[in-house]
Amino acid sequence: MEQEQAKRIIEALLFSSDKPLDLIQIKEVLEELDTQIIKSLIRQLRDEYTAEERSFNITEVAGGYRISTDPQYASWLQRLYRTSRTEKLSHPSLETLAIVAYRQPITRLEIEDIRGVNVEGVLKALLEKSLVRICGRKKIPGRPFLYGSAKFFLEFFGLQSLNDLPKLEEFEGAGLELQKKDEANVIDQPKNQDSRDTSGGKEDGEVKQISQENRPD
Repeated sequence: MEQEQAKRIIEALLFSSDKPLDLIQIKEVLEELDTQIIKSLIRQLRDEYTAEERSFNITEVAGGYRISTDPQYASWLQRLYRTSRTEKLSHPSLETLAIVAYRQPITRLEIEDIRGVNVEGVLKALLEKSLVRICGRKKIPGRPFLYGSAKFFLEFFGLQSLNDLPKLEEFEGAGLELQKKDEANVIDQPKNQDSRDTSGGKEDGEVKQISQENRPD
């Protein structure tokens, strides 16, 4: 297969997918190509879009690639989708997400100890939205569930990995102790772990990732 043809196939895959595609998924389609060649072709596509000043480009999100629109066109896209329901996260949800992201793995009681309020309902809602996942049990009496951020958390906020989270210093004055605890001898991983792994997060208030896809919630 010629590389130009392979490049256009990759473009079609990214354009049609409603989720970020990782190198393994792309290679399953282009079996004869090495992953390094696939990465090189993706870089070439990026360079083409940049040189041609396209309104979109390929971004890395949640360990994969997707085609996303340039943020400068956000206001125009909002006009198109103004009749659509925009995903909103309440302040309690955002605060709980921040605690989970920076302190994971963490139990519900530990979250409540930080926030000073019951978070059972908030955690349930975040689990239903696939922003948070159960990642094991803590090895203490009662073996409470441990919570961590899910892969969709990264997709939702447009993050490649947890390394893209804002620095903890940006939360100074918020009254939250978000420093991550020592995880030694803490996690007892479940056998059937949710495939939505890893984590991420940012922003406050109303959140809507405007990309080539129009994601349902």
